[in-house]
Amino acid sequence: MLDEKSRTIDMQSKINENIKGIKRIVMVMSGKGGVGKSTVASNLALSLAQKGDKVGLLDIDIHGPNLPKMLGVEKERMASSGEGRIEPVAINDNLKLVSMAFLLEDEKQAVIWRGPLKMKVIRQFLGDIVWGEIDWLIVDAPPGTGDEPLSMAQLVPATGAIIVTTPQEVSILDVRKSVVFAQKLGLRILGIVENMSGLICPHCGEKISLFKEGGGERVADEMGVPFLGSIPIDPDIVEATDKGTPYIKEHPDSPAANAFEKIVQRIRKKKD
Repeated sequence: MLDEKSRTIDMQSKINENIKGIKRIVMVMSGKGGVGKSTVASNLALSLAQKGDKVGLLDIDIHGPNLPKMLGVEKERMASSGEGRIEPVAINDNLKLVSMAFLLEDEKQAVIWRGPLKMKVIRQFLGDIVWGEIDWLIVDAPPGTGDEPLSMAQLVPATGAIIVTTPQEVSILDVRKSVVFAQKLGLRILGIVENMSGLICPHCGEKISLFKEGGGERVADEMGVPFLGSIPIDPDIVEATDKGTPYIKEHPDSPAANAFEKIVQRIRKKKD
């Protein structure tokens, strides 16, 4: 029988072989919860797919996998393609999703796992999923600098990172930690996104700074990393994610959709 070290080496070889067809891997991170990281990850993936890019979206938030609900496919299940391989759930012709939520019998079921089990399932997502030839793998990591983002970075060293924050100082403090985390692991930081950056009043059109503004850009300048852009608060984003409908498709001319568009343009320019 193979010892644990040999099994780990074999699995890493399997992962390396399986992800050969993925051109770019980008991990979407945040220093703390509640900043809209999954909303940013899903809409960036959708925007890239709308441009004709082939995109995989990987939800490695083991304890709170929300992307299937946000994209309206929470009732779907991943299918076996034989020989232990697993097919992702198709969102559209250019976008496919993998999430822990697809493996749960009950959406209310809690995943009570320690680090080694979480590491194992991330290995399986990378080694057993039929990703095929895709332009982007967008990875929605849980907040913080714990097991899941660490495991992903160790398993795929070339992963780039996008860090999501809100303008408040309590969020900015944690962004600095995320930047240092990414730098220590050798991740290429594509930039910082400031989410919930002001509210456009639906009555007068004036911008209201509910949570201040500019914190993301200031910390990007301070840490010497790119700033990708600011996304304003839009109640329609909440409604769209609750209904499982693509926000940027439903509201393509909104200020938030335009902000996503500019961020995606900047990311695509950095792809090489």
